[in-house]
Amino acid sequence: MKIAIVTETFVPSVDGVVTRLRHAVERFVDLGHEVMVIAPDLGVHEHHGARIVGIRPVTLPFYKHRRFTLPTPTVDGIIRGFHPDVVHAAQPILLASSGAYAAKRQDIPLLASYHTHIPRYLDLYRGYRWGKPAVWWQIKRNHALADVNLATSQAMKEELSAQGIHNLHVVRRGVDTLAHHPRFASESMRARLSGGRPDKTLLVFVGRLAKEKEIQRLRPMLDRRDDVVLAIVGDGPYRHELEETFRGTSTVFPGFLGGEELASAFASSDAFVFPSVTETLGLVILEGMASGLPVVAARSGPTMEQVVDGENGLLYDSGDEASLDAALDRLADPATRTRIRQAARAEAEKFSWEHASDDLLHYYELAIATHRETRGGDAW
Repeated sequence: MKIAIVTETFVPSVDGVVTRLRHAVERFVDLGHEVMVIAPDLGVHEHHGARIVGIRPVTLPFYKHRRFTLPTPTVDGIIRGFHPDVVHAAQPILLASSGAYAAKRQDIPLLASYHTHIPRYLDLYRGYRWGKPAVWWQIKRNHALADVNLATSQAMKEELSAQGIHNLHVVRRGVDTLAHHPRFASESMRARLSGGRPDKTLLVFVGRLAKEKEIQRLRPMLDRRDDVVLAIVGDGPYRHELEETFRGTSTVFPGFLGGEELASAFASSDAFVFPSVTETLGLVILEGMASGLPVVAARSGPTMEQVVDGENGLLYDSGDEASLDAALDRLADPATRTRIRQAARAEAEKFSWEHASDDLLHYYELAIATHRETRGGDAW
């Protein structure tokens, strides 16, 4: 199969969308499929045997930390020259929307996937809330072009369905259980992340430092408790504000970590904390579980599809400080912590990127079959 993936972000960027697509591309190439990725030009033109066609990016005034590519007719010609069997528009809002319209014009089966809940994010950026209706209009218009639409969680599927988006399915999640494993725990990393206080309960957050991650909600907890230290691993547009917000608390900002350093950061901590209620899935939750960590997470629909309170993690109500304290108090019990660690690792072992990517491949085949039935007729 010839697969064209048009995405708003790809390597060398690092986030949940890139992680999912990177593993999918590797799996598809290993299975013998021909893959082309169209993405913002960040200087990388090949990945695991797949060609990356870069389109000149720009810096948007409201999000200067990452470069994006605006919709462009160039994508139409690139796809026409490649002549794929299916086009995958990943988060079709800017560049990926050009892929969706190219597939429409060229009568190519189209799959569109929804990864980042931009309308919900706008609620957190007061100056841009006015644009929410227009964003929803664009999302619904672009996803209406697809033969198959994918969400990353059942909760997100239900919300998109309520907005009138049809032909929706939920794609399986995945995690690399070899790259994230309890064996990477290290006393030196624990001392580094805890600011030299390894005897304290070490909570770790890993991710892009942006307002929608809601990390700032953890500040009151640190003001109340002297038994907890927090490591905020990552970088992003909100880092300076977060450093100011957490100034004077037991918080360490080690910056961006990758590879075995990141694996060690996970495994050397006591729990992974996930305060966001805006995520469409939160793949990093599974990375924490694979590392043998209890996940202490704010309740949200997508999060509750991964974390079962008291079994493989601990849930609390966002904005309810007593609820968060109760979760941390439960974590303090050694027997509870050990039991949840074991259950979290066992849960993560149920998933793999190979299975998740094969699931995506199945939806490509479904898009082709659906297109044949509804649009392509005998031509396919």
